Amino acid sequence: MKPVAIVAIALVALLLLGGGTLVSVNNSIITLDTQCEQMTGQVNSALQRRLDLIPNLVETVKGYASHEQETLTAVIQARASATQMKLDASTVSDPAKLAEFNRAQGQLSAALGKLMVVSEQYPNLKADKHFGELMVQLEGTENRIKIERDNYNKAVTALNVRIRTFPGSLVNSLMANVKQREVFQSEEAAKVAPKVSFGTEKKS
Repeated sequence: MKPVAIVAIALVALLLLGGGTLVSVNNSIITLDTQCEQMTGQVNSALQRRLDLIPNLVETVKGYASHEQETLTAVIQARASATQMKLDASTVSDPAKLAEFNRAQGQLSAALGKLMVVSEQYPNLKADKHFGELMVQLEGTENRIKIERDNYNKAVTALNVRIRTFPGSLVNSLMANVKQREVFQSEEAAKVAPKVSFGTEKKS
C-alpha cells in the first residue's frame, strides 16, 4: 500500500473517531439537560401539591380560629405570590429570577410556619381528624419538596460541570448550545420550614 493511501486512511479514521467523540459528548449534554428538565417538573409538582393543600388548611383553621385573621391572610397572600412565580427554563437559567422564585417560596414556608404555631394553641383544632390528615399530607409534601430540590441541584451540577469543562464546553458551543442552570439556594425565610408534628412528638 502506498504511503499516501496509508495517510489518507489514517486521516479518515481520525475524523471518524473525532466525529464519534463529538456526537457522544453532545448526546451526553442533551441527556443531562433533559434530566434537568425532568427534575424541574418534579419540583413543580411537589410545590403545586403544597399550593393545593393550603386552601383546605386555611379553611379548616378558620373554623376553629377565625379571629386569627392576620395569620390566615398572610398565608393566603404568600400563596398568591408563590402562584404567580413560574419555575421554567427561563427561571432556572437566570439567577435573579430563580432568587425571586425562591424568595416567594420561602415567604410561603414562613407564613405556614406561623400558621402552625397559631394552630398549636387550639386543642380542638389539633384533635380534628381532617386537620390531622392535612398535616400528614403537608409534612409529606414538605419532605418531597426538599428531596426534589436536592435531586434537581445534583442534576444541574452535573450538567454545568459537563458544559463548562473540556471537551464538553467546546462541543456545547459548537452543537448543543445548552445554557447553564442555577441551583436552589436556601433563603432565610425558607429555613423556617413549617413544623407539622402536631402532638406526634413524645413529651418528656
